[in-house]
Amino acid sequence: MMISEKLRSQEAIELEDKYGAHNYHPLPVVLSRGEGVYVWDAEGKQYYDFLSAYSAVNQGHCHPKIVGAMVNQAQTLTLTSRAFYNDKLGVYEQYITNYFGFDKVLPMNTGAEAVETALKICRKWAYEKKGIAENEAQIIVCDGNFHGRTTTIISFSNDENARKNFGPYTAGFIKIPYDDTEALEKALTSSQNVAGFLVEPIQGEAGVYVPSEDFLAKAQALCAAHNVLFIADEVQTGIARTGSLLAVCGNCNCEKSCEKQATYVQPDILILGKALSGGAYPVSAVLANDAIMNVIKPGQHGSTFGGNPVAAATAIAALEVVEEEGLAANARRLGQLFRDLLQEYVTESNIVTLVRGKGLLNAIVINDTEESETAWNICVKLAENGLLAKPTHGNIIRFAPPLVMTEEQLRDCVAIIIKTLKAFEPEL
Repeated sequence: MMISEKLRSQEAIELEDKYGAHNYHPLPVVLSRGEGVYVWDAEGKQYYDFLSAYSAVNQGHCHPKIVGAMVNQAQTLTLTSRAFYNDKLGVYEQYITNYFGFDKVLPMNTGAEAVETALKICRKWAYEKKGIAENEAQIIVCDGNFHGRTTTIISFSNDENARKNFGPYTAGFIKIPYDDTEALEKALTSSQNVAGFLVEPIQGEAGVYVPSEDFLAKAQALCAAHNVLFIADEVQTGIARTGSLLAVCGNCNCEKSCEKQATYVQPDILILGKALSGGAYPVSAVLANDAIMNVIKPGQHGSTFGGNPVAAATAIAALEVVEEEGLAANARRLGQLFRDLLQEYVTESNIVTLVRGKGLLNAIVINDTEESETAWNICVKLAENGLLAKPTHGNIIRFAPPLVMTEEQLRDCVAIIIKTLKAFEPEL
């Protein structure tokens, strides 16, 4: 078979099964093209994308401005490593730090890399600035977290499927319940060695758990009172997904993070990824002010591809699209409409117990156990009906379409979802 030969869906699935590691369990759909809110499979069937590559494709598939910036830069200069300067990185660093209101950025490639980078910066700050004895720093995390799958990150994960037989694990983490400021305060006062608190403003992989309205503000205040770094992992929730530029913006209506907004919580360290490139290229970033970031010196952390010219050009274009097209406001408005329309159905449903979320990051809870296949079967049927979504944690289905979606498209999608769910009601 020629490499360029177009595959049928079953052929593509068989190739992955034979030659690829079985570390994912995809829906049996083979995608070959995307544009805006739509994707098409190898046979040409069109679907609404209601996963957005786990919120990486906030700006829509193959956005022409983002792709244009990436292609143009790829034809000019792709990679220099950080052994030399390049003429795109500094421009990007100035742009993103001004955009989010921080002094400095440390560019990386993937979300997990960015989380690992934030943990390293936090520990180094603890030893050199706070005075914690070396190798004694502790970082508080939350039950149900998902920050990636590196060895260090799975060391404080609750997902036994991601942990089992991958040890020994990294020490230095304290786990507390999510959305529990009393537990956070107890952990902060129980040890003088706490360096940071790593938290997702909304727990996406756990099932789109939205915390109490005042949780983030109280958590940040507690961290400040104990000289502990507040670290916000916005890899999935950031870049307008939840109806504001960052989920830590709370309920404000601003399109950019702003310290003057009463509901904005300023993280000490901000972690970004996924939609930072609009899904076009692996780009992640860790942002912090000089008092924290300046603990990193030459040779102490880096990446061959981190801050490469293509990443820099792509990320600038991706952030410009978010602002120019008002994607935060669109996510805020359509997200509320989505929940309102689904809630009308949920009140009469026997298959769905609730709908929850913020902006266009939402989930429904299926009236079945986590071990059941009901949610999976519903997602297979949704695909047959022209909409792609995936279960998370067995009986929860996450819905996160591209933020460029229109109201007409959203209403069409809700109709598909309700029609599909109704077909499963008699089965319980």
